[in-house]
This record gives sequence, structure tokens and C-alpha cells, in this order.
Amino acid sequence: MDHVRVIARSRVDLLGEGLFWSERDGAVLWTDILGKRINRLTFATGKVESWETPDVAGWIIGCTEGGFVAGIGRSIARISFDPFSCEILAPIPGVPETNRVNDAAADAQGRIWLGTMPLSCDVPTGTFHRFANGAFTRADDTPYTIPNGPAIDPEGRFLLHTDSAMGVIFRYALRDGLLGAREPFITFEEGWGTPDGMTFDAEGHLWVACWGASCVTRFAPDGTPVRRIELPASQISNCAFGGPELDRMYVTSSADGVDEEHAGALFEIDPGCRGLPPFLYQD
Repeated sequence: MDHVRVIARSRVDLLGEGLFWSERDGAVLWTDILGKRINRLTFATGKVESWETPDVAGWIIGCTEGGFVAGIGRSIARISFDPFSCEILAPIPGVPETNRVNDAAADAQGRIWLGTMPLSCDVPTGTFHRFANGAFTRADDTPYTIPNGPAIDPEGRFLLHTDSAMGVIFRYALRDGLLGAREPFITFEEGWGTPDGMTFDAEGHLWVACWGASCVTRFAPDGTPVRRIELPASQISNCAFGGPELDRMYVTSSADGVDEEHAGALFEIDPGCRGLPPFLYQD
């Protein structure tokens, strides 16, 4: 395997997600959605810490003015560490109690794009929103079953998003905070798994966590798969670049419903390329 390292820690994630590299803190942060936790790996020491959240924790993103925001339950919350605190900022409007937050990403203008999905994972009651200046806007009217992996291309021209239940990554033109028409970009073939979390590298290639296929896959700008890195767990959920040189990739996984040695582990791999600094929420 491609220099895959399992991060040593005392617990695993029921459903790892929401990866974020904080340059300011020199740390990788991620969530355990079903375990209702936020985790932090300090790069310099290898120390892993974990904090319980009041509801499911979908993602965490740094803020321009310090601290973090996170998707908690059906809301956005402000998160602080040392000591840990979680303060609900705003409930997501129009989201039924049968839904929860899932994945999210910020863009270069400091807006957050986030999805919600049914707890049952099997009905199209999910939504896709934009959060900016403390207010929510429906990003599109498409119903989602499992919205995942919003990713903004390095030049800010388009946004990629998927409904994992459909096995298709869609591309939207992105201009002035508004999305254009939804167009199919990559349709997963048999054996590729299901598209989950995703991120761009500095060369404009897309990396996708492939749920059910034990790997992350790198796609060229035209959508052609060009590299696959195998991992010792089947339910791969998210991937993000990290480390001071952004030359490490961190990958989350899920232990929910499977009995595997490394299910729910956080992996560190050598991707052979560098990432870009993640965007921050403009608070």
C-alpha cells in the first residue's frame, strides 16, 4: 500500500467525517457523526484528543477571526478548544427533525456550503444550503438522500457535490455565490464504490473517498480516474490534505455496521502531491 499509516488512538469512529486542516493550530480536526464527537490530531506531537458534542457532528471548519464552526444536529455551532465549548449559532431552516447535518466546505469568499440528510439514509428529504453572513439560503431545490463532499475547484469556477445514493458527482458553475445548472461530472462505475467526501489538490485533480471500495481515488480535471490508493477499511468517508507542507492526506472511515480491524480508523497516506490551504468561514 502507498505508505498508509493508521493513527494510534484509544477509540475509533462510528462514522468519521468532516476533516479540516487548521494551519493556525497545526492540527487535523474531524468529526465522528454517529459518535457525537469532535477529534483533534496535533501534527507535531501526534496527540489525539476527543470531545463529546450535544448532537451528531457532521463537520468542522475554521473561522477567519479564530475558533471554528461546526455542523451539529440540525444547526451550526461555534466551537472553541482549551477549554472545549459548543454554542449553537443558528438552526438550519426548513429541516425536519428526521434529518441531520452531513458534509460541508467553505469557499474562497468565506461562505459555507452544507447538506442535510435523513437519519434513515433512504429517502430524498435532504437539502443543500449556503451559509453566509449568519444567514442560510437554499443552494438548490434538488432533494437529496445522502448529500456529500462539496468541493470548490482551486480557481473558484465551480462546485462539485454528490448525492451518494445516486453514485454521481455533479458539477455546478459557481459565480457570485450562486450555483448554475447541475451537470453530471463523474458517474461511478461498478467496483468504484460510492462517492463520499472529496477535495482538490494543488494540480486541480479531485480526490474522492470511495465508500465500500476501500480506497481513495484521484480523478484528472476531465473526470478520468488516474490513481487509486487502497486502504485497510471498506467504509471510506472523507479525505483532506494536511501537515505543514500540505503533503499528507488524512482519510476517515466508519465502523458502523462492519467488523474490520481498522474500521473507524483515521489514516495518513502519502498522496504524492500537495493540497491547498482550506478556505475559512468569514465570520
